[in-house]
Amino acid sequence: MSQAKQRERTITFEETGPADDGTTPDEVVIALSPGFGEISTETLSGVSHAEILRETMAGIEEEGASIRVVRVYDTVDLGRMGLISSNLSGSGISIAIQSRGTTLIHQEDLLQLDNLELFPQGPLLVPETFRAIGRNAARYAKGESPAPVTVENDPMTRPKFQAMAAIWHIKETERLDEARGQVELDVAFN
Repeated sequence: MSQAKQRERTITFEETGPADDGTTPDEVVIALSPGFGEISTETLSGVSHAEILRETMAGIEEEGASIRVVRVYDTVDLGRMGLISSNLSGSGISIAIQSRGTTLIHQEDLLQLDNLELFPQGPLLVPETFRAIGRNAARYAKGESPAPVTVENDPMTRPKFQAMAAIWHIKETERLDEARGQVELDVAFN
């Protein structure tokens, strides 16, 4: 890969303090796992974290909603990340993304294991899917009921990536820090 291409695929994060409850009624909080952009810069299938976040944010912006990005340090469980971040969101809607690519859209009044949309086969998610996830989350934040995002399903995905996913889970778990809880992030694409 050329250096120019490599540079446009990078992302940097600056922590700006503890994450507070949002007050903007159309806000979508994007919650990143402890290892997102840290233990790796791409998903299990090689989609860069910069591209994932850029596309997700673009989808939200296309729908005219506001965005806030947080990192959740006190759990690596996707459902818990979704619940925590939806409670931080001014609209009650959030997107939780693990470093391996597994993603969901959550709503504050749902139980931890419930969600609006779940994308469990992270290796099958492509940049266009993340843009659609962002659009749908923004629509939910505006009180709409969008059609679910269409995704591929491949029963061989789990066995193909299971060992790598287990290793990444261990690496993410090593980054847990309950004392930090959730922090606000400024995002810069390079």
